[in-house]
Amino acid sequence: MNHIHADPCADWSLPAWVYSDPEYFAVEMGRIIRPSWQIVCHESDISGAGDWRALDYIGESVIVLRGDDGTVRAFTNVCRHRAMRLLNGTGGCTRKIVCPYHAWAYELDGRLSGVPMRRDYPALKLEENGLAPVEVEIWRGFVFVRLANDGGPSVATMMAPYEAEIAPYRFESMRTFDDVSIRPRAVNWKNIGDNYSDNLHIPVAHPGLTRLFGKSYAIEAQPWVDKMSGYLAEESSSDFWERFYQKHLPYAPHLPESHQRLWLYYKLWPNMAFDIYADQIDFMQWLPVSPTTSILRGMAFALPDDRREMKLVRYANIRINRHVNAEDTWLISHVQNGMASRSYTQGPIGASEVCLRSFARKVRALIPEARLPNAPEPGWSRHTHTAEG
Repeated sequence: MNHIHADPCADWSLPAWVYSDPEYFAVEMGRIIRPSWQIVCHESDISGAGDWRALDYIGESVIVLRGDDGTVRAFTNVCRHRAMRLLNGTGGCTRKIVCPYHAWAYELDGRLSGVPMRRDYPALKLEENGLAPVEVEIWRGFVFVRLANDGGPSVATMMAPYEAEIAPYRFESMRTFDDVSIRPRAVNWKNIGDNYSDNLHIPVAHPGLTRLFGKSYAIEAQPWVDKMSGYLAEESSSDFWERFYQKHLPYAPHLPESHQRLWLYYKLWPNMAFDIYADQIDFMQWLPVSPTTSILRGMAFALPDDRREMKLVRYANIRINRHVNAEDTWLISHVQNGMASRSYTQGPIGASEVCLRSFARKVRALIPEARLPNAPEPGWSRHTHTAEG
């Protein structure tokens, strides 16, 4: 990556047009989102044979389910007969997948095992018409899927720089305590991610986090993951729930002393994040819907702990972060609106904004047109077939 310093775009943000342009959005879905890993659930959410969870994004519905042999597999949620969606909802349990349209039946390993009026389809070969498989990876108990493989890194490879820091949290032993939430946002997906990794807005726009962390908030960028962190301040906050959290956060015996009052945030390329606290962890992903709309999808997990103070502290955590989320929603909405102004093309990126620099660099490598300050003529995507190295 020695060429990075010679990159004339290195000190500039991605241009505004890539946050709203439909043609660019379509290219981005193919080159960035489709080949990327997306988190679905925790492995414990599909602990028994037939348990399944679904994730819908960029026109696809993917199901992950546990087979009779205990293996977790993933498939597109589409019947091979007439493209009917097979399972509806976000999750459940089934012993066999039966299409609600024409009753084609699939086993938990994806095999097509039953077709009414089988002789009516002379060209049909059951063994060639099972459910379409989707690549799956389980990292520390979390289940990820990838629609296309462009040679990108595994989740384990992306997170490798922080394995030692993460290991004490015992992700594999956690259980879901706050199920899937879906929140629509009228912004481009990148604005959500940019804001997540933006360090300079914390003291300006998040008074609660500033009270909690003091001046300890820090960021760093690895090749495929950004890290943000802060230590809870000793000085009591003026806010009730922040002060309650500071005072009553119970000791976590599985964590080293260095982690007891540490808040960690990891953003994985390109659109997922883990928020890690001593009391619980959350994941969040920002899924693109259109050039200017997205959905925030999240779940919360924790180690089993019946202590009353732990339950209260987890509630306080939710109250604190509800304020932070509301502040972020206001920020990204106004940024998205501002990007519609013809007076704005792109802005400078500070030397300290290492996470924003890292993200923009990867986007430009995959889609060289993102280097242009203004949108190229319509139809440009038909003439570009390869990304820069």
